[in-house]
Amino acid sequence: MHDTQIALVTGASRGIGAEVAQLLAHPGTRVINAPDIADETAAESVIADIRQRFGRLDTLILNAPGVLAHGVDARAAMRVNRDAQRRIVELAMPLMPIGGRVVFVTSHQAHFYPHKAVPKGYAPIAASMRAGETAMYGMRYEFNRRGIHFTVVSADMIDGAYFAPPPSADGFAAAVAGAAQSEYHPGIVYVGGGSQYLCSA
Repeated sequence: MHDTQIALVTGASRGIGAEVAQLLAHPGTRVINAPDIADETAAESVIADIRQRFGRLDTLILNAPGVLAHGVDARAAMRVNRDAQRRIVELAMPLMPIGGRVVFVTSHQAHFYPHKAVPKGYAPIAASMRAGETAMYGMRYEFNRRGIHFTVVSADMIDGAYFAPPPSADGFAAAVAGAAQSEYHPGIVYVGGGSQYLCSA
């Protein structure tokens, strides 16, 4: 066990990602803010830099960048929320030790898609985030083989495309940071009433 933990947070330039990065940043954790991971070269570069500087990656927080507008082209949404997320995980896994953590951040609207209705224009984003989550589930065998813990944190819509006001955003960020640091490793954490959302019309 190393004295300093190395954490990579995607989408950390603003919103929930920035709050998570701030919560994780303390003397025992070195936080790296990922660039635009939809840029394949940039994603490869940040992982190469982590390999060179630290030799390992203890925690990977997969937070959508929050820059996709309602009504975005479905293919563009998939490139950002599914393909880029899967690629960064594939690049990062060889650096992750036993006990490493991958935390996937999503919304209830995406997590329960298509079983629940979503706001007008949000379907491409919800579908792509759901596809990203499904892609992560498809990697669970590899996570288990490497001893990497995987957790999904789902909350009501916050941050740009998200609708719930603070303190919901603060609670969401705290839940994500908690999933990255807790000794308990739940498969999924609901913030703001996931079970109630599932039961709603």
